[in-house]
Amino acid sequence: MIELKYLNLCLVEPSGVQAHFIQQELAKLGVTRVEHVPDGKSAMERIIGGPPLDALLCALYLPDMTGTDLVYALREDSEYGHLPFILISSETRPQVLEPIRQAGSLAILPKPFTHEQLAFALNNTLSFLNADVDRDAFALLHVDDLKVLLVDDSAMARRHIRTILEKLGFEHFVEASNGREGMAALDEIMFDLVVTDYNMPEVDGRELTAYIRSRSVQSTVPVLMVSSEHNEGRLAAVQEAGVSAICDKPFDTESVKALLVQLLAL
Repeated sequence: MIELKYLNLCLVEPSGVQAHFIQQELAKLGVTRVEHVPDGKSAMERIIGGPPLDALLCALYLPDMTGTDLVYALREDSEYGHLPFILISSETRPQVLEPIRQAGSLAILPKPFTHEQLAFALNNTLSFLNADVDRDAFALLHVDDLKVLLVDDSAMARRHIRTILEKLGFEHFVEASNGREGMAALDEIMFDLVVTDYNMPEVDGRELTAYIRSRSVQSTVPVLMVSSEHNEGRLAAVQEAGVSAICDKPFDTESVKALLVQLLAL
């Protein structure tokens, strides 16, 4: 298992002052293997041409591109597409941060961040990296036999969630790009778990959950909603529709593991 002190990180930050501060904060947590590059082009060259990295920490606004551009380029690469990504930015606008969430960022840290926030982000990265060797909680659940329905209008988000589940031992997946496609799949195949987004075109996660609970022959299948939705009224409606559990994007890998154990052990 990888330990915090052995993490190999690349920090993408155009400001030398900011980079020095972030490296100091990382050092306080025992993380000293940090390479600094100032822009997206240098980051991609380092990722492709250098020794393997464990994670990328990146500012949103770079001289040659945005952090969003960088993570999307990364996710489209078959070899390096699963590299953990942490955004560090003072940006708070949901419409700007949503693409980062959809791309499977493991954390979005504010500027300035607290010691606790940085520690949480790094520990979540460790949980992600070690998920495939830390499966004790799943030993008796035989998750390799279970069928999972992934429903999300973002192919990138589906890929990230699937990566997590594969690391935990799941092997059988059917993917749908919206709730309507999810309903069609439920009419054809018996599933052991449904993982869905909330905001989707045509049929959203609430409508899909309501369909499962009231009109599907699979009315008892566990439904885990992974979403960046924070509107309390909408989330209350989802819970009323019968969702089994809700977790945020970006999500805490350990929390997802604990939720899955709870849902699948019932």
